Amino acid sequence: MKNIEDINKESVKKILSKKKIPEFFAGDTIKVGVRIVEGKRERIQYFEGVCIAKKNRNINSSFTVRKISFGEGVERTFALYSPIIGSIKVIRSGQVRRAKLYYLRDRKGKSARIAEKIKKRIGVDISGQASEKKSPEQEKIKVTETERKGTMPMTESKKEEPKKEVSRPDTKKDELKKKKK
Repeated sequence: MKNIEDINKESVKKILSKKKIPEFFAGDTIKVGVRIVEGKRERIQYFEGVCIAKKNRNINSSFTVRKISFGEGVERTFALYSPIIGSIKVIRSGQVRRAKLYYLRDRKGKSARIAEKIKKRIGVDISGQASEKKSPEQEKIKVTETERKGTMPMTESKKEEPKKEVSRPDTKKDELKKKKK
């Protein structure tokens, strides 16, 4: 016989194979698409706010999202693997030091802000460019870039552009004075 834990893990795998759930943490601003059934019609309503808590408990995982609506704080707790959740999109990653941000309930305005976590990307993603159709000129550029990688250092040489003369207002005034004389 299987343990309840094994059954839960299998059901989580089954759900994850059908829909993609991004990795997010407390402090992130997320947009949750909630399926709402009105009679025979079904629509998706988005609930966007800051994730203030997340519980990782296999099939019982949940997260709480808080937003300010018309000056009132509104919190909603969602089951992570629930069928009512259509989509989850991470809008902004927040840099926080706590797992639960319940202290935001007491704060308003600027004191309730969360600093943004800056993710460093190293290198260039070429996989997205490969799927697009390229003109022969773009292919030539790509070939020269690969040749350059083998022979030249990583820094590219900058082409010198001709400097444009900028006319200053004080010189124009001087010119006008000379014309008047």
